[in-house]
Amino acid sequence: MVSRGEMVDARPDLADSLDAAHALFPVKVTRSFWNRMNPADPADPLARQVLHSPEELVVHPEDEADPVGDAAKSPVPWVVHKYADRVLLMMTKRCHLYCRYCFRRNHEPGGLDPTAEEWEAALAYIESARPREVILSGGDPLAVRDDRLFATLDRLAAVSRVLRIHSRAPITFPERITDAFVAELRARQPLYLVVHTNHANELSAEVDQGLARLVDAGIPVLNQAVLLRGVNDDADVLASLFEALLERRVKPYYLHHTDHAAGNAHFRVSLDEGRVLMRQVRERVGGLALPVYVLDPPDGSGKRPIAY
Repeated sequence: MVSRGEMVDARPDLADSLDAAHALFPVKVTRSFWNRMNPADPADPLARQVLHSPEELVVHPEDEADPVGDAAKSPVPWVVHKYADRVLLMMTKRCHLYCRYCFRRNHEPGGLDPTAEEWEAALAYIESARPREVILSGGDPLAVRDDRLFATLDRLAAVSRVLRIHSRAPITFPERITDAFVAELRARQPLYLVVHTNHANELSAEVDQGLARLVDAGIPVLNQAVLLRGVNDDADVLASLFEALLERRVKPYYLHHTDHAAGNAHFRVSLDEGRVLMRQVRERVGGLALPVYVLDPPDGSGKRPIAY
């Protein structure tokens, strides 16, 4: 991981606000991701995603405490059940790297990981609900130990026909995607992996190797991105990302409209701007490279496609 001193050396203008930002939401960057960005450039699309901004400390009138309505749809801790046929299980609140626009920035109440009692209650709920599909999320489910991850997959496979892992680790911490790890995933199909990439500059040789291991093992890989001001709010940038993903056999799946989480107002793009961008992107890429543009409202009703 990159040290506090390296961050301050690269961006001395952020030194005075670093501790306050870190107290609200950890400022943590992997070495691999750091090596792909220009940390000294405030406009660098990767640095902007992971280095804090003093703007995070400003309260905005449109901030939402629960921007996608998870709490209203959480029957037991660590479980979100918004759809009749799908259940989301939060493995942890930990990540290898913390994106500054995250809609789950609030790490309270409770700890970063479930207690033994909470975990058993979460799994028991899913076994009772018997959804067709279970989504492992977080935090990042690949931030937990392999034995816990694989034991969870094995237990859930007994009640759900399809398992899905949502993880930014293949992008932010590509060394996590080893041959041995991929072999264990391959043995547990049908299983889908949804990664999270917002800009083509995130795709390095290390990332490419990990993605290739997954796809070569027969594990379908999809991508979800977030529309972010100053990162990818440009039709050419988005088109380049989607085409680069498709070249790596990763299907662009969702483009999320930015949720109104506290501290991310400086990343937000209006719906009208987003619609214009998607119309422009549609003229630049084929259907395979075009994700669904979605909004996840704070009432907990779930993702809605945005017409453009």
